[in-house]
Amino acid sequence: MANYRVLLLGGGGREHAMAWKIAQSPLLEELYIAPGNPGTSSLGINVELDLSDFNQISAFVEKEHINLIIVGPEQPLVEGIADYFEEKNIPVFGPKKHAAMLEGSKEFAKDFMQNHNIPTAKYSTFTSDQFDEALSYIKTEAKYPVVLKADGLAGGKGVFICESEEEVTERLDLLSNDTSLREAASKLVIEEFMEGEEASVFVVSDGQSYQVIHNAQDHKRIGEGDTGLNTGGMGAYSPAPIVTDALMKSVKSEIIAPTIQGMSDEGAPYQGILYVGLMITETGPKVVEYNCRFGDPECQVVLPSLKNDLLALIVAATERKLEQEKIEIDERYQCCVVMASEGYPVSYEKGKEIKGISTTNSDAIVFHAGTTINNDKLVTNGGRVLNVVGSGDTLKEAIDHAYENVDKITFSNSYVRKDIGHKGLKHLS
Repeated sequence: MANYRVLLLGGGGREHAMAWKIAQSPLLEELYIAPGNPGTSSLGINVELDLSDFNQISAFVEKEHINLIIVGPEQPLVEGIADYFEEKNIPVFGPKKHAAMLEGSKEFAKDFMQNHNIPTAKYSTFTSDQFDEALSYIKTEAKYPVVLKADGLAGGKGVFICESEEEVTERLDLLSNDTSLREAASKLVIEEFMEGEEASVFVVSDGQSYQVIHNAQDHKRIGEGDTGLNTGGMGAYSPAPIVTDALMKSVKSEIIAPTIQGMSDEGAPYQGILYVGLMITETGPKVVEYNCRFGDPECQVVLPSLKNDLLALIVAATERKLEQEKIEIDERYQCCVVMASEGYPVSYEKGKEIKGISTTNSDAIVFHAGTTINNDKLVTNGGRVLNVVGSGDTLKEAIDHAYENVDKITFSNSYVRKDIGHKGLKHLS
């Protein structure tokens, strides 16, 4: 019976994918997306809400008789939105503030992993007024390359892999003086560099039990061959061939189960999506980072493969009945190519008219990210503009279908990486 009046928070490609999946549920009565984007407008009702103003959100929830809030991005979770609405008896899909610190603070996450014997890189932490000590530590204790991480949320742009002392000094200066990074870098985590290949595993948990949804591999760097600056993600594919059944068994026993149990033991049961970012090293999988929500753009390749009713899974998680559900996955491959504005992730222009989305074919889904409507025209409104997701019985087919449909869409000064999924092809060859 359709009786869920849902408010989905967020407005990017991840939230378009979530709205697309939630809208398919027979349990859904009404879907509101705040703020949403032009892509979500055909799936529900877009509303303008300040995601940091919980009182404003609460007034809307009361007015529209919302009985389930689903949080897309990390910021409201780290700020405690789940705690706020628990007091009002409105279920929120997403971890409470303490549990969301797994993403909100790199130092918290590293200490948590150390305390619960979860494999990760060696590390040391410094405050922003200890950057001289940090540099001294790197000179005496670390070896290059070395990884610098801003402790707080930085939109995927607070991690630097440095090859030399000159680069370390340059990045420390950036973290000290860049106004967009300064708050996130009030503490700095310095890690040993882990050799290997990255992959992501997505878990849904009700605080007591968990189930693995699927896995994917993201492409963080702006340039082909994984060169240039880190971004929020330039593309992804799923499943990742490097995540074998044997590897997944290790990930479950050594990483996921201890994480869920550890949060419970600390009095902060983890309910929601847990993103486990992995480095597959010669000695086994290790955690690069946790996220307290779906990845973006990984969500856009994971959800098209999920056969389950996403809303039913979410309800089961909020009611602590996840053990009653069984994850079912379509074995087809999915490949997401991000169409970005030239200059991203630094500076870029907005307002470029987008054409050709209606000409894409059934082998692809287009999820909106940084788009808006201006004078009845669809235009660019962000660094990552569109996510074009291709499907196929093979990874190559999925990649080909994604790029074939990318070529049908145009806006001036668009940029895409041409090598999304190529690592996976190497594993399969």
